[in-house]
Amino acid sequence: MTRLDIRQIPVLSDNFVYLARDPATGRTAAVDPAVAAPTLAEAERLGWRITHVLNTHHHGDHVGGNAEIKARTGCRIVGPAADAARIPEIDEKVGDGDVFRLGSAEARVLDVPGHTRGHIAFHFAESEALFCGDTLFSLGCGRMFEGTAPQMWASLLKLRALPDATRVYCAHEYTQSNARFALSVDPDNPALKARAAEVAALRAKDAWTVPSRLGEEKAANPFLRADDGALAARLGLAGRAPAEVFGEIRARKDKF
Repeated sequence: MTRLDIRQIPVLSDNFVYLARDPATGRTAAVDPAVAAPTLAEAERLGWRITHVLNTHHHGDHVGGNAEIKARTGCRIVGPAADAARIPEIDEKVGDGDVFRLGSAEARVLDVPGHTRGHIAFHFAESEALFCGDTLFSLGCGRMFEGTAPQMWASLLKLRALPDATRVYCAHEYTQSNARFALSVDPDNPALKARAAEVAALRAKDAWTVPSRLGEEKAANPFLRADDGALAARLGLAGRAPAEVFGEIRARKDKF
């Protein structure tokens, strides 16, 4: 069993870049490198050689470092086949059901459109690691810039189906603001109240709230609970389709 060594790099105002290294072979991926300099500096500090870049989607705060990292390391850039034209310097195009191998570590690729039309996620099952970009956040989800509510809900269901122990390596530190919104639509949820208190304590110490465990998200994240009848009823949507309930929650978050 191969478990990745994973390091988290805070960049810009609230982004995370990840370095994921297969200890058996030394192969190392930079996941969604918004900017090159801190990514390269951390790899150098660790003595890791970046062999791959993994991009979940095309936004600049996820692909901004691609070209410089490739120029400096000769790495291969892996990204969504459905959106290859917007991934700088892409070498390998992957989509739903494909297997990506980082040395002896293996990831299954999931198409999870909604935030963007070509968004993907990488699930390294043996490492209990999910790199999901901006589709799923701790206590939140991404805005639907290029997709519909049914599409985004279907994507979240794919992620929700993964094991509870999965660590959610999302790309932003948004959890505290997400918690405030989540409590506005689901104030009586004990799991959410507990998670919100934990997040407040972590942020008071300037500590990260990411990664979270998927089991925590299933219990506390309202965007993963749109098929919960009690939540739908609280929103005045009893009996409505889960995608419609999800769309209402997302619309409320957009205005929050």
